[in-house]
Parts: sequence; C-alpha cells; structure tokens
Amino acid sequence: MANVRDWGAAGDGKMDDTEALQHAINDADGVIEFPRGEYLISKPLIVDLVKVGRTAISGSGGTAKLVMTGPGPAISLVGNHTGSADPNSFRPEEWRNERMPTIDGIEIEGRHPEADGIRIAGVMQPTLTRVLIRQVRTAVYVTGRARNILIDGCHIYHNTNIGVHLDKVNLHQVIIGDSHISYNRRGGIRVENSEIRNFQITGNDIEYNNFRAFAKLFSKPEDEAEPTAEIYIDVGTGTVREGTIASNTIQATFSSGGSNIRMIGGGEEGKHKAGMWTISGNLIGSQKNNIHLTYCRGVTITGNYIYSGHHRNVLVEHSRNILLGPNTIGHNPDYNDKELATGVTFSDSFNCNITGLLIQDAEAGTHTIKDAVPLQREALVEVIRCQRMNITGCQILDGTPVGLLLDDCQDSIVSSCLVADQRTEKRMTIGIAVKGDGKGVLVCNNRVIDARPERPRKTGDVNPNFTVRQGNLEG
Repeated sequence: MANVRDWGAAGDGKMDDTEALQHAINDADGVIEFPRGEYLISKPLIVDLVKVGRTAISGSGGTAKLVMTGPGPAISLVGNHTGSADPNSFRPEEWRNERMPTIDGIEIEGRHPEADGIRIAGVMQPTLTRVLIRQVRTAVYVTGRARNILIDGCHIYHNTNIGVHLDKVNLHQVIIGDSHISYNRRGGIRVENSEIRNFQITGNDIEYNNFRAFAKLFSKPEDEAEPTAEIYIDVGTGTVREGTIASNTIQATFSSGGSNIRMIGGGEEGKHKAGMWTISGNLIGSQKNNIHLTYCRGVTITGNYIYSGHHRNVLVEHSRNILLGPNTIGHNPDYNDKELATGVTFSDSFNCNITGLLIQDAEAGTHTIKDAVPLQREALVEVIRCQRMNITGCQILDGTPVGLLLDDCQDSIVSSCLVADQRTEKRMTIGIAVKGDGKGVLVCNNRVIDARPERPRKTGDVNPNFTVRQGNLEG
C-alpha cells in the first residue's frame, strides 16, 4: 500500500499535488491510499493500466478530497480491452494488468469550469464505490469499449453537465445501483450514440437532474429548453437493448423539455433500436413527461407508481410491442385538487397492451402548477392512429373531458374496463369514445359511470357514457 504522503503529496488544500500523486500511481505497488486531507491537482491523474498494472485508489473511507483546479477529468482510467465479455476474448495480459481497477471512498470536487470527475475508456471491470463527485461538469464519463462496469453506493451531486454519461461506448454489463444521482443539469444517467447490452439501473435515488438548480449560472433560454431526463437514452447511431430500471425513486421538478425516463430508439419507422427493457417497481413523478418512449420496441412497464406528469404520465410514440401493465397513475394526495395528474397517450404505435392500469386524475381538471404547459388532451387515456391495441381490465377515473378515446385506430379491443367520474363536480362528458376512420374496433363488457354531457340531453341524443362511431365493428 502506497500512502501518497510518502510520495510527496501535502494534502493541505494549498500545494499542487499533481506531480506527487502521478508519481505514486506510476511507481507504487498499485494500492494508492489517500489519508484524510484536501489534495489539489491541476491536470488529470492518468491510470494507464497497461503500464502501471492493477490499481486501486482509496480515499480512507471518504475522508480524502481530490480537488480538480484545471480542465479535464480528475482521474482517467485507461485500458486496452478490445474483446467482448466472453472469457475467451480476454488476453492473458489483460487479466494480469488491467482487470477491475477500483476507486473507493474518495470525494472529487471541481474548481474549474471545465473540470470533470472520472473518465473511463477501454477498461474491463472498472468499479466505483462510495465515491462523491460534485461541482464538476460530467461526474462519470464512459467512452470507447468497456465491459462489466459497476457504480455502487455513490453520490453524484450538483454537476453542471451530466451525472453518468455513456457516450460513443461499446459496452456489455453495466450496473448502476444504490446511488444518489441528483442536481445534474443535463441528466442523471445519459446514453448517446452507443451500443449497449445488459444495463441495470437499480435501487437509486435519481432526481432533479435538470436546469432548475442552475438558473443563476445559465441564463440563456435555450439552456432551459434543452431536453433532459433523469434517465435519458438516445441511441443515435447505436442500439441499446437488454435493460432494467427497477426499484428507483425517479422524480424531478418541471422543465420545459424534461422527462423522467426518455428513450429515443431512432428517427425512422422500423428503426426501433431501443428495446428489450423492463421498467418496474419505481416511483416516477413530477416532470413534463414522466415516461416518454419514441421508436422503441419491446418495453414492459409494470408495478410503478407514476404521478403528476404535467404533460403526460406515459407518452408512447411510433413504437411497437409495448406493455403498459398494472401500474398506479395518479397525483400526490397531499395536494389533492391543487395539481393535475395528466394521462396516457399512445400514438402511431402497434401491437401494444394496456392492461390492469389504475389511473385517476385530480379534482382540479386543469393545470395549477406554475410554468406547466396548458392542458392539451381530449381524454385521460388517448390512443391515436394505432393498430392492434388491447385495452383490458383498466380503471380510468376522473377523466376530463373524456375517459378513454380511440381515434383512427384499427383492429383493437377495449374490454372489461371501468370508467367513472367520482368528483363532486362532474367534468367527464364521455366515458369511452371511438372516432375517426379506423376499422375493426371492438368495445365490449365495460362499465361507465357518471359521465355528464356538456349540454342538457334531448330525446335521441347519444348516451354520454358511451359513444361508438357506426362501422367500428367491421371486418
């Protein structure tokens, strides 16, 4: 074990310790111990695993702080792995020199506008535990080929760019767990232009990763409008599949381009390059769109509480094989009628199921949250220009103005749903509405309660509880 003080580092928060720390990394025995102190550096500490061999950096249980006063990452892990995760693809020298570099129990703070936290490139089994990274641009940046990444028990807090950024990476097996990732301006976890398989995001608190905490630093309107999310996946030139988002708290404050979970699987029909994901057992709330999927295929959303999406709680566009299963969608009952829990929209999508869903809007019927976009919807649950949709066994409560709407849909079924308005002042004018030019829509065995038409009913009017356009049972 190499105590960095023995290699000339002061750790007094005054002296530049860059040279001494790099000397210890290059020439010590591989275990780099930082005693309690504040270590100033002005250039990245390069851990070139090919040259220095297996390396562990320890901050003495979090009592040591590394302060980056220059541009670039405080620590750069560099490897040379070019294979896959298959054991047969590893070269003997990779096991001998490069496997499982660890960074544990250290704080990294930025004191330069272009300072970053940790950079990982070409590394096998990098492991970050009990690390605090704050006031940098990007806390953890991963690029190139990487395998078997573990980020566990970390605090990634108040950074001006991104918490964990997977950018232009070819990566199998990444687990981000048990961490607090919050107040990062452009997103908590962000994936761009990458090939990723086996991605687990589990047991984290991921929140407030948007512009709001940085309004004093960034004042341009375009900064606030930039799309961001707690978890943001834009495959770009790659594909992202085989993932799990489970047992997290994922919440935010409203931002104009914001989501809690945003997946973009390409920009063309048929190019569904994000999918084979499960989103389960999470608490998700208080963004413009809580879950927003575009050009995705094969996503299962079950067992979540999803609340107070100021535009939509769930918005699915141009996607296939999406299951929105038993979830509870509503609002925060502490605020009762003071907010709007907006609904679910599927548009231009195919082969999707909405089943066992419990969705209830708030008393207000209109937006009451500051800065929220005015309500633009026809129904609490909207299905627009979709084919082969199965909507079964749902409770749709307190919709405004319609409970469930199918517009220009084909070959779809609505059955065994309960649609009701429980509010003292009834706002739902139609329970279930089917309109447009779609064919082959079957609506049967549903119960609609207490819809109220917008005008007094006359003899011969359609029952407001249930409207079906003639011809929807064709073919």
